[in-house]
Amino acid sequence: MLKTQIPTVAMPNAKPHFEILDGLRGVAAIMVVWFHIFEAYATSHLDQQINHGYLAVDFFFILSGFVIGYAYDDRWKTMSTLEFLKRRVIRLQPMVVIGALIGGIMFYTQGCNVWDVSKVTILALFIATFLNALLIPAPIGTEVRGLGEMYPLNGPSWSLFFEYIGNILYALFIRKLPVKALTVLVVLAGCGLSIFAIWGPTGDICVGYSLTKSEFTGGFLRLLFSFSAGLLLFRLFKPAKVKGAFWICSIILIVLLAIPRIGGADHLWMNGLYDTICFALIFPLLVYLGASGQVTGKWMTRTCRFLGDISYPLYMVHYPFIYLYYAWVKNKELTFGQSLPGALAVVIGSMILAYVLLRCYDIPVRNYLVKRFLKK
Repeated sequence: MLKTQIPTVAMPNAKPHFEILDGLRGVAAIMVVWFHIFEAYATSHLDQQINHGYLAVDFFFILSGFVIGYAYDDRWKTMSTLEFLKRRVIRLQPMVVIGALIGGIMFYTQGCNVWDVSKVTILALFIATFLNALLIPAPIGTEVRGLGEMYPLNGPSWSLFFEYIGNILYALFIRKLPVKALTVLVVLAGCGLSIFAIWGPTGDICVGYSLTKSEFTGGFLRLLFSFSAGLLLFRLFKPAKVKGAFWICSIILIVLLAIPRIGGADHLWMNGLYDTICFALIFPLLVYLGASGQVTGKWMTRTCRFLGDISYPLYMVHYPFIYLYYAWVKNKELTFGQSLPGALAVVIGSMILAYVLLRCYDIPVRNYLVKRFLKK
């Protein structure tokens, strides 16, 4: 079922990967880039194309719970909570830092009249970059874009904020739950998130990027359900024989994330129901199928490894370049057809940058931090 991958980071006692799950994470990350590209042409979530790209975060959280359970559930007799948290910080934080730095530069140079950076002082920009690099949320009303975001220079950082919360909860509490208690937690969190999606104010779960009450509540429910569901899925996991799992799951995932808004402004509950079906039923099924599948042949192996390698760097560095794309589209009043070459350049360029940063920055930094802070 698993094929050993040559480790690029010398993490002590690292386990082989579920390579199809790595590949699916990369597919979802690419869809997030397209989701953000299409924000340039939307007036709201109601008319945005590639409409459900925000659900990729819920897919990431389920993957995270599954993989964390696989990697760490059997290590707690020899591993301390501090060592676990060190491992997670080493894995996640280097790309948070570089994403914040790139975000600060791109935001200040993007030139879009939607955001008048002349009103943003160098000191304010430095503070915003510093806070983002340390993953400290910007206080409400003080962030530089004026949209109430926790991380205005690199929006996707909000999900890393909740990822850390999930890791802390796992280390202190969730990992200790037996299967029955974990099932209860998953059901309760799922009910809460479903109620938020179907009867909430927006008819979706595209929330979590702000510290406001509804945004934080929705973001926490997204994390709590999906991370716990992924962990539960791992503990109950019994692989089946699935042929073509990567291609089947990739196609389904792309369609689910790209499908237009359902129900419109008059029937918000319909879109909330769609979101619920995705996060509660289909995404766990995709993770199960992906974990059950086998990677066959050099080409598929390389594809899944490449997508898995760039997935996290791509997610963390693409958004600053959306600033430049957004400015270009808005300033020149371009249609999507007119700006398609630029959109392709953003997607392909972000993937190339993600790979370069992985090899030249992320891996060397993590290797240094492993040698410096983790015991052998």
